[in-house]
Amino acid sequence: MSQGGPLAGLKVVELAGLGPAPFCAMLLADLGADVVRVDRPNAPAGQDLLNRGKRSVQVDLKHEQGAGAVLALVEQADVLLEGLRPGVTEKLGVGPEDCWKVNPALVYGRMTGWGQDGPLSSASGHDIGYISLTGMLHAIGRQGGPPQVPANLLGDFGGGAMYLAVGVLAAMLEARTSGRGQVVDAAIVDGTTHLGAMLFGFLSSGGWSTERGTNLLDTGAPYYDVYETADGEYVSVGALEPKFYAELVDKLGIAEQLPDRDDEGSWPKLREIFTETFKQRTRDEWAEHFADSDACVAPVLSMTEAEQHPHIAARETLVRRDGALQPAPAPRFSRTANPPPGAIAQPGAHTEQVLREWGISLEFLDSGAMRAAQ
Repeated sequence: MSQGGPLAGLKVVELAGLGPAPFCAMLLADLGADVVRVDRPNAPAGQDLLNRGKRSVQVDLKHEQGAGAVLALVEQADVLLEGLRPGVTEKLGVGPEDCWKVNPALVYGRMTGWGQDGPLSSASGHDIGYISLTGMLHAIGRQGGPPQVPANLLGDFGGGAMYLAVGVLAAMLEARTSGRGQVVDAAIVDGTTHLGAMLFGFLSSGGWSTERGTNLLDTGAPYYDVYETADGEYVSVGALEPKFYAELVDKLGIAEQLPDRDDEGSWPKLREIFTETFKQRTRDEWAEHFADSDACVAPVLSMTEAEQHPHIAARETLVRRDGALQPAPAPRFSRTANPPPGAIAQPGAHTEQVLREWGISLEFLDSGAMRAAQ
């Protein structure tokens, strides 16, 4: 259980699932919430970082008292998070209406790909399919090439989990005045589309083309792209503003031979010069060369290399716990500092402890509706 942080004292029940809902619960735990994950009796142990900082109880929802056990937790909680298909929790007896009977102020966070309604609401899906329908996947990639899949960061975690977290916290604020909870319908298609607000604005004003790789921020502009270096690694260039661009070309020593960057017809020639120039040194040599400049050049580091970068190291943006490299809690707070990353909760490891601390009858444990790890 987390100690301290801006969400200290907040009680969250998480129905075990995959991906974005667990990430949202981890984020709340990182910020100090007491997150209790409800696992199945046969849930396997593991080292999933999304379960860090939580506690786990095991509940058999097929048991005649299984739903009652979850509702006993809900009665003491502020938030419930679930990432199941629409209607599943209702069938299990732990849907919103069931929960509000015991806790009218409960915020009920629902995480899905398609949302709680609409033609696809009951369809299967994954991140790649959700972001396909939003226009965002189409926008990512190089000119003449296919769309490039951004792992599952854009949909599951950016458009999904983060919007669930914002929605839950907003509903919590509202419940303080109304005394009533509500459902937060966080759909990945909605959140991902919302993330594209600036691009849709550009599109509406004629400042964005639907042809991939031809725009200012999608590798169309040669001064906002990545370039291979002499050792087969890469550096990124983000010299958008004229003053940063001027420093870039000055540091590269090529200012005299460049065409006008504002003439898009000259972009292929400009890209060719940049490509040839960056091939002359290694990634780390360029990183050292640009270290004290405002040219907006950075080495493209792997996940394991990032830990060693002086800035990442100084801020402890990446940390290790129990041998696992992991991101530190974010964002940071000046007065209510986040606790360090908690241990990974194993299924059922905290069943009896949670029952006692939350003031719930041990009868659920005695009946078999809840179980403790063996």
